Amino acid sequence: MGLPKIAPYELPRQEEIPAARGPWQVDKARAALLVHDMQNYFVSAFVPGSSPITPVIGNIARLVAHCRANGIPVFYTAQNGDQDRRDRGLQADLWGPGMSSAPEHQAIIPKLSPQVDDIVLVKHRYSAFQRSNLEVLMRVRKRDQLIITGIYAHIGCMTTAAEAFQRDIEAFFSVDATADFSRQQHDLAVSWIAGSCGVPMTTARLLAALG
Repeated sequence: MGLPKIAPYELPRQEEIPAARGPWQVDKARAALLVHDMQNYFVSAFVPGSSPITPVIGNIARLVAHCRANGIPVFYTAQNGDQDRRDRGLQADLWGPGMSSAPEHQAIIPKLSPQVDDIVLVKHRYSAFQRSNLEVLMRVRKRDQLIITGIYAHIGCMTTAAEAFQRDIEAFFSVDATADFSRQQHDLAVSWIAGSCGVPMTTARLLAALG
């Protein structure tokens, strides 16, 4: 129970990304960026200074800076620590009590700290849309595309992409700005999203498409 210790692995390269079933093209006038669960508690499962987490943090930072500079909304998710067992629900059966409310657990990592115009949503379940007003906040900003970054690829990031699709929001999954428990699980997430609900892309391709 609880998080595993994650061994280093190399991130997917452009030539390893499966073709997406969806025909969508990312558009800076329609897109929003999601930084998913980049809190100290979750990041600490990785080996510091190694791949995948070090390049992932760098790639997320590049996307965040570009979006802020170009008026693209930036959303964060962050779980609350010391959750009541009744609120935590079935997650407690799989992952235990979760994080504490201490900064060394709950805070978003310093290299990706939200700024005043960013929007931080309280995370309740795997998908960022569950029990949040993410969709409403996107719609009022006329955004119907979501660029997904963060951790973990095959859990919260993948389920967020699936729920975006079910809400008619086009999902773009940054394959080298997401990290997972292993390369096998990372590849599983990328492949499933490509075939079912979204468009996997590298950070470089996303930045080029966003202008």
